[in-house]
Amino acid sequence: MSFFKKFFNLPAKQKSTEVETNKEKNLCLDEMFVHNFVAKGGMFLYCLNAKEVADNLNNILKENNWNRFSLLDERLFPFFNKNEVAAIQGFDVNIPVFISCEHLIVDNGDILFSSNQLKSNKLSEMPPNFIVYATTSQFVKSMGEGLTGIKTHYKENLPTNISAVKNYNINKGDDSFLNYGNSNSKNLYLLLLEDL
Repeated sequence: MSFFKKFFNLPAKQKSTEVETNKEKNLCLDEMFVHNFVAKGGMFLYCLNAKEVADNLNNILKENNWNRFSLLDERLFPFFNKNEVAAIQGFDVNIPVFISCEHLIVDNGDILFSSNQLKSNKLSEMPPNFIVYATTSQFVKSMGEGLTGIKTHYKENLPTNISAVKNYNINKGDDSFLNYGNSNSKNLYLLLLEDL
């Protein structure tokens, strides 16, 4: 090491493996979420505006030959043509659900829901096919931040039934003893709207 590096306490050059590891750690939240989400089998569509959300929703419905879906959130009505697809108020396990969420959990690619979306239904009792609408402002680093966000956002009326979809392959079970008999695997499409 040269005299100046010792004198000014300059770090030596990092090895290439250290640089690659640091790059992975420094991925921005959206890139990290997408990486984790897709690795778990989720299907992701990025949208720049509401028209792209509507177009992508229409393409998903056509691709899967779905002509109706469950819908509980009136804020999602502008995203589909009521003449082409029927929106059912309530859940039917035989048809997909179009739903919003609370947060997108970056560090593991999970999607967090509460009773604001699920009402009193358990996630495991919901239809296997989900189309989720979310925005980029809903990214949080960890589950803890997501729960804190819910607590902060709903100070006066905390929602219940807080659950997360952790697996996007309905044929794969969760071996965790904590989830025994309570599968929350869903065939899931995410329509992510850029709002930041």
